[in-house]
Formats: sequence, C-alpha cells, structure tokens
Amino acid sequence: MTADTPHPAEADAPRPTAHVAFSGKADLWWLRLLRPGFRHCFLVLCDGQHWITLDPLLTVLEVAVQPVPASFDLPGWYRERGLTVLPARIGPPPARPLLLAPLTCVEVVKRALGISDRWVLTPFQLFRRLARDAAAPAAGRP
Repeated sequence: MTADTPHPAEADAPRPTAHVAFSGKADLWWLRLLRPGFRHCFLVLCDGQHWITLDPLLTVLEVAVQPVPASFDLPGWYRERGLTVLPARIGPPPARPLLLAPLTCVEVVKRALGISDRWVLTPFQLFRRLARDAAAPAAGRP
C-alpha cells in the first residue's frame, strides 16, 4: 500500500499501541560490539484485539500474531524475561523519502514508527531516542 491508500479499518479502529523491546542476546559475533542489553530490538504492537510482533532477524522479517489476548501484558512479560521495553509513539510517515539505509533491526523499527532520524543507528541510540520522545510532548516530535 502507498501512503495515500486508505486502510479498511481506519475509520473506527483505535490507534494501535506500540512498544519496542531491546535484548542483549548476541548470536552473531559482531553484535557483541554493541552495548550489552541493547544488541537487538523488535516492535510489539497491540491493535486492541491482538498482540503483533515485528522482529527483524538476520534472514527473515518475522511478523507474528501472538497467541495471547489483548488484555495480556505482553510488554511486562518481556520485561520479566530480562528485556528492556519502552512505549513508543507511532508517528505519521515522513514527508520526504527516507535515505537508503542498511536493513537492520533498528532501521525496521524506526520506519514502522515513522522515525526518520538518520543518526539513530544502534539499539541503544534508539532506546535513548524513544526515552527522550516519551519525556517530550506528543506534538513536539520531529
């Protein structure tokens, strides 16, 4: 779909809530160069009926509807398992096309959230950006 294509559920559906989960797990040697606890990130969305995860892995973009009710605290469940989880705002798509960038977990999450900050490259930088955004008023987001 393009940015102007209407979505079928737009009229009545509540805005989805989003969280970003950060993990310190590093299966690949080069991920160990990143800050411990912030070596991978993925998106956790709730549309009011389902929990959906968008997990950009090395060889696949895993999109899954989780087998739990919307009332389940999935972000809390991830926290209990040692992940850092922050709420995130889903912003409008950027007005201009984004620069070409490597397809990393951070880039996928940024694009899904409408973040166009080209200097956010690592999971820890994304964590700091989301923490800063959470402290700022919703209207003040670039």
